[in-house]
Amino acid sequence: MAMNARSSPTKSSDELVLRSELWNGRDEPRVAFASVNAEEDKPFNFLHVLFDCAIAGGTAGVFVEAALYPIDTIKTRLQAAHGGGKINLKGLYSGLVGNLAGAFPASAIFLGIYEPVKQKLLETFPENLSAFAHLTAGAVGGAASSLVRVPTEVIKQRIQTGQFTSAPDAVRLIVRREGLKGLFAGYGSFLLRDLPFDAIQFCIYEQLLLGYKLAARRNLSNTENAIVGAFAGAITGAVTAPLDVIKTRLMVQGSANQYKGICDCVSTIAREEGISTLFKGMGPRVLWIGIGGSIFFGVLEKTKVVLAQRHFNSQDSSSFKLD
Repeated sequence: MAMNARSSPTKSSDELVLRSELWNGRDEPRVAFASVNAEEDKPFNFLHVLFDCAIAGGTAGVFVEAALYPIDTIKTRLQAAHGGGKINLKGLYSGLVGNLAGAFPASAIFLGIYEPVKQKLLETFPENLSAFAHLTAGAVGGAASSLVRVPTEVIKQRIQTGQFTSAPDAVRLIVRREGLKGLFAGYGSFLLRDLPFDAIQFCIYEQLLLGYKLAARRNLSNTENAIVGAFAGAITGAVTAPLDVIKTRLMVQGSANQYKGICDCVSTIAREEGISTLFKGMGPRVLWIGIGGSIFFGVLEKTKVVLAQRHFNSQDSSSFKLD
């Protein structure tokens, strides 16, 4: 009787159950990171979620940076070039090693903060405010990771534009010439770009994911996750392109201090080079972030599955020993 009762619900009740399961995070994030088993729902473990998401985020971040670094270098050189200056296509991997050293902890911090904050907000907010939960969690994760992201970005972009040849030299000379604050050059413009970027990208990704799952009535494959991630990344990359140009100009100016701040940078660029300069490098940026979103979210979701399977096997092993 139990089987018959379970196998004959109406379509509308099935949709309500599926929506409820997706809303409560019982599909991927919760199973992967909260150690929920078939017999008992354990309480939300913030540290457990933070650790696993940090591993997944750091892994995904390194994959993206390693795969798409040459496109990022071209984008940076296009944005940094004044007027009709030509860009150098040599040394497209300059600074890659140092960037990877910063990319792992930065991505780890972001995802390690984003996922548990998102889950807590989803538990607090009504279903129709899920987008607000994703936006808020993205901004909080971006703010936390900026303490690592900004120095990494400053060093990377100055190497990409030929000011330094290695990360150790860049750190040593920047600190000598500009002090520790030199490592955080353009911090305000970075937050102006990255907080909206992180919030919008992850909100688009999460909302598309929920809609896709409800329509398909199943969890997505890794390829489908990657496609959704590419779409979210490309849209966000295009929307935030002018902010990225401003951030790049402020970060690479060094001790010359050509621009006195965000507003001065915008007005100087518009006056001397034209408004269209704020959209320089948009093509490589959209390509880079679109492909990067595909790789990042594809690797992220795959890593979640691997970690979930590891926890499941560990629990099974413990149960077997107890029996």
